[in-house]
Amino acid sequence: MPEKVSVIVVGGGPAGMTAASRVKRLKPNLRVGVFERSAYVSYGQCGIPYFLGGLSRFEDLVHYPLRVFTEERGIEVHVRTEVVEVAPGLLRARSADGSEVAYEWDKLLIATGARPRRLNVPGAELEGVLTLRTLEDADRAQRVLAKARRVAVVGAGYIGVELAENLTRAGKEVVLFEILPQVMPTLDPEMARLVEEELRRNGVEVHLGERVVELVGESSVRKVVTDKGEYSVDAVFTAIGVTPEVELAKQLGVELGRTGAIRTDTLLRTNVEGVYAAGDAAESLNLVTGKPDWFPLAPVANKMGYVAGSNLAGLAEEFPGAVGTAVTKVFGLEVGRTGLTERRAREEGFNPVSVVVEGRSRAGYYPGSASMTVKLIADAEAGRLLGAQIVGGEGVLARINAAAILISKGATAREAFFSDLGYAPPFAPVWDPLITAARVLLGKLRS
Repeated sequence: MPEKVSVIVVGGGPAGMTAASRVKRLKPNLRVGVFERSAYVSYGQCGIPYFLGGLSRFEDLVHYPLRVFTEERGIEVHVRTEVVEVAPGLLRARSADGSEVAYEWDKLLIATGARPRRLNVPGAELEGVLTLRTLEDADRAQRVLAKARRVAVVGAGYIGVELAENLTRAGKEVVLFEILPQVMPTLDPEMARLVEEELRRNGVEVHLGERVVELVGESSVRKVVTDKGEYSVDAVFTAIGVTPEVELAKQLGVELGRTGAIRTDTLLRTNVEGVYAAGDAAESLNLVTGKPDWFPLAPVANKMGYVAGSNLAGLAEEFPGAVGTAVTKVFGLEVGRTGLTERRAREEGFNPVSVVVEGRSRAGYYPGSASMTVKLIADAEAGRLLGAQIVGGEGVLARINAAAILISKGATAREAFFSDLGYAPPFAPVWDPLITAARVLLGKLRS
């Protein structure tokens, strides 16, 4: 006879654990179960490159030990347990020892996250070819790296450039491959060039516009073959993006959106009664375009989990959407972006106008001031801000966060210029680079 669970959450990542915790906070008497394939829940996936670079310990990546959820919050957490079948009101799970248990559920949250895209070339299954999703992946990568001197990273997005930096810090020779003509495709080309130069300046061997066609080795990978050459390596990380994990959703007949992620409404309900979705598996609204979009980002996932948990507990809460704000560090540079790139703005039907402005992070006379490049994008007709990208030696996070708020609220270039940002010589010049960029953009819009 199947056990009855009021709320089942599939996936123990940020969205899933936030949702389960929220349900128990609002309705302590509800029985809540979480099913997670790996051995850990609530861990810092974004911290894995820094762990490999020696900046953190393995145990530091776990935000909360399991007992916090099971003993303190009363959540039934099943780790090393895979959901193998799901149907309306019924779920079947298999644990690591092969035993299976069936559960009845009233409400279900699909928080299965996203999985790394696989490199679809001969040799991709060789030993030493690595992807990073779970802490088990991080542990396996550390063991491989202990014997590696020269390491390839395929893909120069956020994870790729973070890996390039941290593997260099760990003393490895790093070869970075990107099929596109620039690193960091979420930036416009002129901003991406600043990141590329920083990578090269710090010893990373960067190959742009180069397609990997084969990985070669007898048992372990020993060579990367591209459409332009061959490169000897001891290990390969594939970081070519992620795709939403939606197989269980398909089993239930849950509708997918145009991005391939699960379609939801603002309450994070799917088209199937009693089934919700949150985190990297689900779509949400893009506040710039007004269309469904996909934001596989930890802050978005956590907030979606909060909203989903509220609704699972019967307290109506809406998720308004996001603008895709992200920030990273590449050696001595901080890199931030939010909203649309200029290219994406055109694709979405806007008539974008942009400016690129050079500034300083602090008052010029105050020690430690660093260069900062700001790109702002606005719609030519309405003057509304569409996107921002900032690359600098310090102080990027504060500016990109301010830009994110302005963009999410539909602010114009004029409103951005008149934003009352804080000023003090240790933190900013009297004309903050973001304000300066808004002023130049405003002038361009009026001309």
